[in-house]
Amino acid sequence: MATHYAGGCDHVHVTASAEPIDNHECHCNVCKSVTGQHTTHVAFFNHGDVAVDHLEKLKRVPFNAQNPNGPLEICLCTDCGAVIMLDDKQGRIRVAVPNVMGYDDAAFPKASYHAFWDETKGYPAPQDGRPVYAGLRPDFVWPPAS
Repeated sequence: MATHYAGGCDHVHVTASAEPIDNHECHCNVCKSVTGQHTTHVAFFNHGDVAVDHLEKLKRVPFNAQNPNGPLEICLCTDCGAVIMLDDKQGRIRVAVPNVMGYDDAAFPKASYHAFWDETKGYPAPQDGRPVYAGLRPDFVWPPAS
């Protein structure tokens, strides 16, 4: 399989062999607290489309501190502490945050919409021409668990 996108750190390498199944600019409070960014570019891939060369070097921590038993885990390199990816314990998706997880952000496809925006955020809705939704795009379908 050809590599479409590559990320990771010097110790753990991540490669995606397909295009993202979802690619959005996230406005959720969990992403804000985890990344410290106002919004976060997030790309979902089918779980099987993302390979990791050293799974044994990953430390896993809950993505959402308010829901520690939730399905997503942040994977950190045990050698350097770099954030490598989000992994789904159900085996549906793997998630890339290009500007945080070692990808060439300029070569990564731009987010196609805004997710998890609501008026309680305290700032105006984005006006960049991309659709704005209160959750994931309405036609998004979660892949089956593996």
